[in-house]
Amino acid sequence: MSPAPAPPSDVRLSGRLGAEFLGTFGLVFGGCGSAVLAAKYLTEDGVQLGIGLAGVALAFGLTVLTGAFAFGHVSGGHFNPAVTVGLAVARRFGWAEVLPYIVTQVVAASVAGGVLFIIATGSPTTTAAQLRASGFATNGYGLHSPAHYNLGAALLTEIVLTAAFLYVILGATDDRTNKAFAPVAIGLALTLIHLISIPVTNTSVNPARSLGVAWYVGGPALSQVWLFIVAPVIGAVIAGATYARITGAHKPSENYSGIANN
Repeated sequence: MSPAPAPPSDVRLSGRLGAEFLGTFGLVFGGCGSAVLAAKYLTEDGVQLGIGLAGVALAFGLTVLTGAFAFGHVSGGHFNPAVTVGLAVARRFGWAEVLPYIVTQVVAASVAGGVLFIIATGSPTTTAAQLRASGFATNGYGLHSPAHYNLGAALLTEIVLTAAFLYVILGATDDRTNKAFAPVAIGLALTLIHLISIPVTNTSVNPARSLGVAWYVGGPALSQVWLFIVAPVIGAVIAGATYARITGAHKPSENYSGIANN
């Protein structure tokens, strides 16, 4: 999710897609896993030892930060279809590879969701039905929003925060700055985004993250997932189309990608 200068030309597409798979898997498993497995944890004495909303927000940020350092030099470290589209609109990523990246990200997120579902139902106190009823870290609006925010509020939140996320990514990887610290800025930005919006939508800003867990819940989670595909893409396109105009940056060539070589 943290782009850098274009990956080395000798890295084949299969290698870049492999890196995107690993990074996206880590994002969904780590972020959603923290919400499902660790947000709430009561001891036998009833003491709450869970990490809470702040811990979940930090977990999502850390998955991006560590994934960017681990895989950004290979694939650019997008880990998010909205980021891939936004970078293409900003001419920092070639359109020819947008579809392979998005398919890989969605598949990786879905695999991560499946692994997490198996682990979560391994507890003697949690059945598959109970896990689905709990929401399984899915995104939603109305009755399926953590604080019951309506569709309009959810739509606006996801558009604005995804645009903000892309502006941070584009700014942190601008040729005019020190890109070595880009993963830190981007990871902290995602943490902040979650701190703001978990009560509103459970925070998506990433269609792959939303789809990756919605499959296993079905029902309203799957029927509402359209918003968490459409809104992040709109926000990413807005940022990708306006960053250079706002900041006065020269638009780079089509083959400019992400955080690879600093």
